Amino acid sequence: MASLSGKTLFITGASRGIGLAIGLRAARDGANVAIAAKTAEPNPKLPGTIYSAAEEIEKAGGKALPLMVDVREEAQTRAALEATAAKFGGIDIIVNNASAISLTDSQATDMKRYDLMQQINARGTFMVSKLAVPFLEKSANPHILMLSPPLDMKEKWFAGHTAYSMAKYGMSLVVLGLAGELRRKGIAVNALWPRTTIATSAIRNLLGGDAIMRASRTPEIIADAAHMIFCADAKALTGRFLIDDSYMFENGVRDFDKYRVDPSVDLAPDFFVPDDSIPPVSLKRL
Repeated sequence: MASLSGKTLFITGASRGIGLAIGLRAARDGANVAIAAKTAEPNPKLPGTIYSAAEEIEKAGGKALPLMVDVREEAQTRAALEATAAKFGGIDIIVNNASAISLTDSQATDMKRYDLMQQINARGTFMVSKLAVPFLEKSANPHILMLSPPLDMKEKWFAGHTAYSMAKYGMSLVVLGLAGELRRKGIAVNALWPRTTIATSAIRNLLGGDAIMRASRTPEIIADAAHMIFCADAKALTGRFLIDDSYMFENGVRDFDKYRVDPSVDLAPDFFVPDDSIPPVSLKRL
């Protein structure tokens, strides 16, 4: 298994959930992790801050840099990237994980919330990636990864939450465009998306509490899939819209049961997974 030892990751939204899990997986290799997120003070509904995440990264074997960053703000983002490169000697991997969500129809979506989702998801992803390119050009194996879905343009993925879908697909459009733009520079740009719901605080709060958590996989499946991507040759793996378990199966993984929160219930499929994407293993209860 290849290692990320000595590599430097800049992860947005890394104070908790999937972003933190990706950072912890890299930290176990001895990687450097910049935690770029907004949460500096504890929130009872959303556990985790940039400082608690940094402690976990260090305990896992990595080196951490907690950075208070709002990805809507260009100056903050630019300064955070510069601070990361200065501390660790460069940047190898960008993970665009920060995202805002509101599963509301057009009439229930106020424009302030619409703007927030567009600014964080689509615009933030574009800006972080754009500003990171000069650093990534100096890396031996540079990767940009978006936590965003395949571009499966079906009505069902938009009806009911058009604004959110536009913002998430906006992240994926950045993948499509930058993969082509940056291929000649040897910078990989890919998307990663979970086949099932993932057990995070956001899922608990938005989709039905403990019941949906039990029907989910743990964030570690995304972390392990991301690790595989980062260890791949950036010149050979780019412009892909990857589903976590399919990509892992493609690379030899066969045991997915360890990622189930509760093996006694069926796994819940996530939004945006194309109908023609066949699960490599059953999602039914064990």
